[in-house]
Amino acid sequence: MPNWAYTGRSTAGDLVNGALEGATPAAVADVLLGRGITPLQISPGGAATSDSPGEGFFARLTQEKIRTIDVMLFSRQIYTLLKAGVPIMRALAGIQESSQNKAMVAVLRDVREGLDSGHELSSALSRHPAVFSSFYLSMVRVGEMTGLLDEVFLRLFYHLDFEKFMRDQVKAALRYPSFVVATMAIAILVINIFVIPAFAKVYEGFKTELPLPTRGLIAFSNFTVTWWPFLLVLAVGGFYAFRQYTRTVDGRFNWDKLKLRFPVAGKIILKATLARFSRSLAMALKSGVPVVQALTVTAQTVDNAYIAHRIEKMREGVERGESVLRTAIAAGVFTPVVLQMVAVGEESGALDDLLGEIAEMYQREVEYELKTLSSQIEPFLIIFLGILVLILALGVFLPIWDLGKVAIK
Repeated sequence: MPNWAYTGRSTAGDLVNGALEGATPAAVADVLLGRGITPLQISPGGAATSDSPGEGFFARLTQEKIRTIDVMLFSRQIYTLLKAGVPIMRALAGIQESSQNKAMVAVLRDVREGLDSGHELSSALSRHPAVFSSFYLSMVRVGEMTGLLDEVFLRLFYHLDFEKFMRDQVKAALRYPSFVVATMAIAILVINIFVIPAFAKVYEGFKTELPLPTRGLIAFSNFTVTWWPFLLVLAVGGFYAFRQYTRTVDGRFNWDKLKLRFPVAGKIILKATLARFSRSLAMALKSGVPVVQALTVTAQTVDNAYIAHRIEKMREGVERGESVLRTAIAAGVFTPVVLQMVAVGEESGALDDLLGEIAEMYQREVEYELKTLSSQIEPFLIIFLGILVLILALGVFLPIWDLGKVAIK
């Protein structure tokens, strides 16, 4: 996530400066408010704050990370303990003692210290924005206000499980085409550096003009052999520049928008993203969060800057008094079937239930797309391989064919 530099005032009126990681400025503002800081200005840039600024580089490098599965386990355990009537401090102490992740132990210790200081649970959890997302904190805050904290933690567990499943599905969708493209690139590089130069030495003895495809292959091979250090530096520099660009707000927005237009993987990414959005919004509405606030926190869970922007537009429309259906149509990312279900949900007052069904529908479609991914991508691979083989065949065998005709004459 991008870093945001902020300026705010504490509850004592002191000016506070720092930096935080967050999906949007609104997410950073939520974290700051949870810490008792009133934000005055939030701008891109800055280095993320660390809970242990004196830590050495090697210690940070080897420190065990907190994964999604750790947060899922925490949510399930605290739900079980709260449901059984265990006080929150004893529940956190028990989870801390049983946790196998040292980083999670440190987080739970800090959360308990926050509760000892008189903070609410949501405020104590907000001190760790890298572990607990804004959506997670908003749901905990709702649970505290409604007195249904245990039920909220159970819903968060299922929500995180669904999020992890969809992310794994998208990674699986991109793994196969990425592997194929990388293999083709390596094969082309090997052919240019080792195979074509060997044929070029043979062709030098022909003492005749070579066909155009052969001259092109030899020229490209010579360029690759001569300038490979420059090409390597250019590739590494281009990759680094791309990474830096996608870490900016505009860069991430443009890249996330472009991903949705990929020939095969794009529609899978879109459906998985909309499944996460539908499930998150359904959970927020079911927990009693108002629609406007639900759309705000849901936009931070989709993990796609372009879709998040469209959701923010939906929120603005709802604030102006428009219906969810009208704003969903204006977003331009939902299918007619989904729009029809949203219309029925608004009319019947069961929008949360129908959004859950929409999420399940998108999930089934993603699973089907992944199962048929090989058959969808095969035509593109066959065409590309056919063109590659044709170019190599013409370049390599045309001189031999011409030499054979001369020998026959």
